[in-house]
Amino acid sequence: MSNTETRPAELVCGAEAAEPPRPGVEVLTARSVPLGGPRAMTVRRTLPQRARTLIGAWCFADHYGPDDVTQTGGMDVAPHPHTGLQTVSWLFTGEIEHRDSLGSHAFVRPGELNLMTGGHGISHSEVSTPRTTLLHGVQLWVALPERHRDAARDFQHHVPAPVALDGGEARVFLGTLAGATSPVRTFTPLLGAELSVAPGATVVLDVDAAFEHGVLVDAGDVRLDGTLLRPTELGYAAPGRTTLTLTNEAPGAARLILLGGPPFREEIVMWWNFIGRSHEDIVRAREDWENGSRFGTVHGYDGPPLPAPTLPSVPLKPRRNRTDLGR
Repeated sequence: MSNTETRPAELVCGAEAAEPPRPGVEVLTARSVPLGGPRAMTVRRTLPQRARTLIGAWCFADHYGPDDVTQTGGMDVAPHPHTGLQTVSWLFTGEIEHRDSLGSHAFVRPGELNLMTGGHGISHSEVSTPRTTLLHGVQLWVALPERHRDAARDFQHHVPAPVALDGGEARVFLGTLAGATSPVRTFTPLLGAELSVAPGATVVLDVDAAFEHGVLVDAGDVRLDGTLLRPTELGYAAPGRTTLTLTNEAPGAARLILLGGPPFREEIVMWWNFIGRSHEDIVRAREDWENGSRFGTVHGYDGPPLPAPTLPSVPLKPRRNRTDLGR
């Protein structure tokens, strides 16, 4: 999915100093971002934000729906570029048609992972299909480390089997959890899973103490290690935990997205759909997109590609993550 904001913010993150594990859970709230057009579909963005711009290498999280496409028109994102990242598409309901400049033509369906690598450069389009009535899911980005940020274009599809938990169920689309391991290739250690927790149940998950974790609530009122998270909120848990405890206090089943990975220590610049290491990286990527080079051509989409927004009038300068919400 493209970041279709016409004035995307400059974001620089990573390279923060090592710090001891912090107790408690940080609660991050989302901001609403329209995807464009007179009947814009609106997404809820929990990453990046000023309080926290990365969880492991996860650097972007949009949560959308349930969206009645008869009212909004659904998703219709024209061909657009990506550099220095992987996109992770995961749906709860609906269907999205994906085309990219690698030649991939695939569908995003509930419970099925589509992961696209746009290292040196790739372009793609995303359109909800005519048979979709409700569109509901998440779109996530993963920052590529310096040594792999010019990786070749790639596209992977995986259908994880459900794994029974005591009090719920997991579908592990990246990494390892509850004895299940995804075969999907990534460039840093990652964890990504959809979790369901039964009404009134508590699920205890064994996790890697070197990872930081984020829990995005789609449905239910859930306590993460004692901290209440409501729908659309994301709870952040610092490294040092060997377990995560999730308790569903809602009368219905809770649905969550669990993200994790070791802290990403590199400094990165995010602007529009590009991830680089400097202002000059972003300028070159934008120029290449506008000039029709580097990113290839998406075939089969009916319409022109998205134009790149205008760059800020001042150079994009590094800023570090805030490491303590109290500051």
